[in-house]
Amino acid sequence: MPSSSAPAPISADTTSPGALSERTPRVPAERLVAEMVPPPRFDSVRFSTYVPDPDRPSQAEAVTVLADFAAGLGGGATAVGGGARRWFRKAPAAPKGPRGVYLDGGYGVGKTHLLASLWHATPAEPRLKAFGTFVELTNLVGALGFQQTVATLSGHRLLCIDEFELDDPGDTVLVSTLLGKLVDAGVALAATSNTLPGKLGEGRFAAADFLREIQGLAAHFRPLRIDGEDYRHRGLPEAPAPFTDETVTRVAYATPGTTLDDFPTLLEHLASVHPSRYGAMTDDVRAVCLTGVKEISDQSTALRLVVLADRLYDREVPVLASGVPFDRIFGPEMLAGGYRKKYFRAISRLTALARDAKPLAAEG
Repeated sequence: MPSSSAPAPISADTTSPGALSERTPRVPAERLVAEMVPPPRFDSVRFSTYVPDPDRPSQAEAVTVLADFAAGLGGGATAVGGGARRWFRKAPAAPKGPRGVYLDGGYGVGKTHLLASLWHATPAEPRLKAFGTFVELTNLVGALGFQQTVATLSGHRLLCIDEFELDDPGDTVLVSTLLGKLVDAGVALAATSNTLPGKLGEGRFAAADFLREIQGLAAHFRPLRIDGEDYRHRGLPEAPAPFTDETVTRVAYATPGTTLDDFPTLLEHLASVHPSRYGAMTDDVRAVCLTGVKEISDQSTALRLVVLADRLYDREVPVLASGVPFDRIFGPEMLAGGYRKKYFRAISRLTALARDAKPLAAEG
């Protein structure tokens, strides 16, 4: 096996790859709103393409409930017109009962597939329905401000929130207040998570006011449990063996549209870029090459990598790496802590992207 410490010279006819750590994109707020649609890998999913496990009746039930939910959103409950006008008008009376559905289930049982299918099935123009992760929603508030976010989303018929996570009391209050106002404005809600709404705070924060906010938020949703074996994450997925620095570098130079970064340098750069811009960092990137991947010991750094992993996975960008395998980038303490679900998800997604990158190594 070639030594990883001394890459062979690159031929003169190759082009030097760029680096994610050299990218500091400026993303206008309008783009953040326009991009609130299902990610590319879920462009073509529909209820008809979801195949329920006959041994898991909750899966077929979820399809039926969500299809009925989508059909019920075809009426005129949502105002037509700009959100700004809606902001200054008296909001309609809040509908009785839950105004949303909450898909609860383990990793890889198809929650995002179903959530995206709901978005596609809802009879409304794309501009009247929004789809984004919990992090993307909080980032939107940060970019637009709270009142403008309410004004913008109040004219929507549906808001879908994927990977609903409450990581601190501040986000809990923010999102609970936002969703409450949207429900009052007649917006239907749908969300996915790996924990039932009433138990989101368990294992993280025990403050009484935090749990009180959780319960208030849970009242907006009808919990819909989806059972099933995780097809993508049965325990910790075994990541592919890393490549050598030499191989990773060769692939980066031989593959147009590929970036090449030293892993520690990239992690340092992520601290200087707002997470709302991580998606834009990957614009026009065919593959990401990383050298020197190592275990992360700092939680803030780890959470930033989780966001980047989500954006790469959404855009189906393969990741070729040297160093430690991706199933070892988060230590045992992190995988047992309050953010373990995020770390498991990141490992699962990075592992899938590493498998996708194998053909590039063969080509390079």
